Amino acid sequence: MAFRAGLRPLTPTPGASDTFGLGCAPIGNLFTAVADADADATVGAALDAGIRFFDTAPHYGAGASEARLGRALAGVPRDSVVLATKVGRKIVDAGGAEVASGAVGADTVADLSRDGVLRSLEGSLSRLGTDRVDLLYLHDPMDVDEALRSAMPELLSLRSQGVVRAIGVGMVWPDPLTRFVREADIDVVMIAGRTTLLDQRGEAELLPVAESRGVGVVAAGVFNSGILADPENTPYFDYREASPEQRTRAFALAALAESHGLPLRHVASRYPLRLRAVEAVVVGARTAAEVADFALAEHAEIPDELWTEIEHL
Repeated sequence: MAFRAGLRPLTPTPGASDTFGLGCAPIGNLFTAVADADADATVGAALDAGIRFFDTAPHYGAGASEARLGRALAGVPRDSVVLATKVGRKIVDAGGAEVASGAVGADTVADLSRDGVLRSLEGSLSRLGTDRVDLLYLHDPMDVDEALRSAMPELLSLRSQGVVRAIGVGMVWPDPLTRFVREADIDVVMIAGRTTLLDQRGEAELLPVAESRGVGVVAAGVFNSGILADPENTPYFDYREASPEQRTRAFALAALAESHGLPLRHVASRYPLRLRAVEAVVVGARTAAEVADFALAEHAEIPDELWTEIEHL
């Protein structure tokens, strides 16, 4: 599969990736503080590797991810890249007050109001240093009814006005996402951590419904917080310590991958693309070395025999 037309750069770059994007939560200090220079190097390495799709959000570092991505892309022709960001949360300072538009804060809180959507987008544009984004997601809207009633009409309006090219919803949980696919006229969903080698809950209902309605699926969280990247040194699943059962399965998967001369992280990155509804994968990285590594995964030769062995496992 590949990014659909609305999620591709307006000016294509020959040889650029059409299935992999860079997840920018890590350069927003997810888990570990990242220096500005390292964030610049990470985005630069992605550009050098042919990555042209960049996914960020106000929630990532309370604006830090967007600000760093915007700075790193300054001078890059805008039409040569695709920017995806999110609405549905507002950035606040340490005292809980909403920060000025375009500022970086200390935390975020849910805000599904119409005005909240518009203020959030305004702040994102300022931090990103651009006049538009290509894809605008609703970010983790736990109250689906409220989101459909208040936030979603504004996203639809922004798309109809041409302010954004595409709209969608991004979440960890497949059941609410399935409701959005059925009840809203969206272009794409991002499902995090539920179309992976360890967790296939997104495959039961969400993916078939999305495919039937022509809604694209972008897979994120392909390492389930680390265990599928390195079961030995990052044994975390969904931001918590992995269970003994999860670790046992991850080590078994790693052994299968290694028997074919492949690192588990490359196999994990490619797994979602085997699913018919999944059009692309977003992989988070905090260093240039991590970018270079996941870029290799896109072109790694993975034999059908290995996929069969994984299915049997």
